[in-house]
Amino acid sequence: MSAEGSRTAVVAALVGNGIIAVAKFVAAAITGSAAVLVEGVHSLADVTNQVMLLWGLGAAQREGGTRHPFGRGKEVYFWSFMVAVMLFVAGSVFSIQHGIGALGDPHEIESIAVSMWVIGGSIIIEAFSFTVAIRQFNRSRGSRSMWRSIRDTKDSVLLVVLLEDSAAMAGLVVALGGLILANATGNSMWDASASIVIGVLLALVAFVLAAETKALLVGEAASRRDRAAIRSSVLAHPRVEQVGRLLTMHLGPTEILVNVDVDLVDGLTDVEVEQTIDDVEAAIRAVIPAARNIFVELESVRG
Repeated sequence: MSAEGSRTAVVAALVGNGIIAVAKFVAAAITGSAAVLVEGVHSLADVTNQVMLLWGLGAAQREGGTRHPFGRGKEVYFWSFMVAVMLFVAGSVFSIQHGIGALGDPHEIESIAVSMWVIGGSIIIEAFSFTVAIRQFNRSRGSRSMWRSIRDTKDSVLLVVLLEDSAAMAGLVVALGGLILANATGNSMWDASASIVIGVLLALVAFVLAAETKALLVGEAASRRDRAAIRSSVLAHPRVEQVGRLLTMHLGPTEILVNVDVDLVDGLTDVEVEQTIDDVEAAIRAVIPAARNIFVELESVRG
């Protein structure tokens, strides 16, 4: 998945959540709905999150210089982790606290039709953003299951947008259900309970995001498929006898560090050894274009 594809998904989510946040806060002010208010805070937090993701994407493109010789690609992982923290603190904790407060101090919800129109419109806008994210995600997952792809993806930015949009869609449905039940029964407890459910949902999403981005931030290897492709491409060279240790690490969504030990055939000259190393590096880049930093170590050279 290219950085441009991730940026497209982030921008779509940013525009959609900005419009939705304004509409939700207006509706919450008119109706006094706890669920709609926390949904407004959720959308505002999403806007902040998407700004951080865009910053991370931009920072990752900068030259690393002598202080960061392998580049700044992991900037996107750091900011993705910060989004998970924000989603929990500004989204989940606020939603649960506000819902508990509303249960202790119930009040009648006014102009419920306004909230329903706003939530209905928000679902439509959110569905557009979600469609952009899922389309970009499906391009990279191929035939793998959705959950397997979420666990394996190295594009934390796209993962954040996808899960945020999924949580937003589910939260809107919960908020709408709470309003409908509160209106039908005349009991605002349903609206307050919806706020708590939304908070729990956001906490679960924040936990998944934090776990996945932490693994990438610490240093995660290339996928099994990519490692197999690297090994096969090296072994295909006629002067390579065997491949030893293969170490890989993602330095960003589209950048992989590769360190591979190779054992060459007997009788090679120094020139032939140098040419073979160049060929091996070229072969790796041919099958894994993201392999920008490649280190080939010779286990033994006999001749």
